[in-house]
Amino acid sequence: MKIILAQPRGFCAGVVRAIEIVERALEKYGAPVYVRHEIVHNRHVVESLKAKGAHFVEDLDEVPPGAVTIFSAHGVSRKVENEAKRRSLPTIDATCPLVTKVHNQGRRYVDQGRVLVFIGHAGHPEVEGTLGQIDGEIHLVQREEDVEKLPLASETPIAYITQTTLSVDDTREVIAALHHRFKDVQGPDIRDICYATQNRQTAVRELSRLADVIIVVGARNSSNSNRLREIGEEAGLPSYLVADSSEIDAEWLRDAKVVGVTAGASAPEVLVDDVVRALMRIAPSELSILDGPKENVNFRLPADVAP
Repeated sequence: MKIILAQPRGFCAGVVRAIEIVERALEKYGAPVYVRHEIVHNRHVVESLKAKGAHFVEDLDEVPPGAVTIFSAHGVSRKVENEAKRRSLPTIDATCPLVTKVHNQGRRYVDQGRVLVFIGHAGHPEVEGTLGQIDGEIHLVQREEDVEKLPLASETPIAYITQTTLSVDDTREVIAALHHRFKDVQGPDIRDICYATQNRQTAVRELSRLADVIIVVGARNSSNSNRLREIGEEAGLPSYLVADSSEIDAEWLRDAKVVGVTAGASAPEVLVDDVVRALMRIAPSELSILDGPKENVNFRLPADVAP
């Protein structure tokens, strides 16, 4: 059997930064520190940080007075920020800079007098945070049919922004529907779309041309990991999302000669290594890495935890 690893895969710069913020906060301020929502969507990452003294909460009411509080990589609403200020909680913002960039883009469009359309998944923490960061009229859409249901006249000047875990390919049809329905549409340049999301999806499409089966390492609640699995399925391949090597079923590989492996942006490389070892225990295998772009993006740490 052949095992081919996608390139790139796994951690993106925003995830690396968020995890480092929690680790540095623990070193600087001592345990415990409190993190609102999972810092990133991966149980193994969260459990590792818990073991070091991080406490994860869904509501600021769970944070004791005066405790260091970290906002997750997905970002939070102004309501959450204001609640933290009201309680005088010392906060550190681990929001991915690319998510913050979307917030700023949305505010600029609203300031221009445009009605904002946000392309994203209802209920996702990044979407909830973004909706709560932008004042003005904003409508959430996910699919082409949602565009037709918008309660807006065709002459309405609109602008769109997108959830960062959606790629250019994910949003292309919705954006086309917006241009078809409305006469005055503005949106971010394609270069402003999250590089990591696009790169990982492109790599899976390349992998799908070579593999018989696709295995994606990632969490069930990870939007970008689920999308990677869907892309494998769209290519006509059996595609599986696993949290770790314990979830691999040997039956998936019964007739497979080439297995493609990738990982979502919040999945650490150690889990990929474990999956590869598990596959090699099932069948003698030759390992190779797909050609792909090397990502050298680094985001600056907040001053609160900078070295």
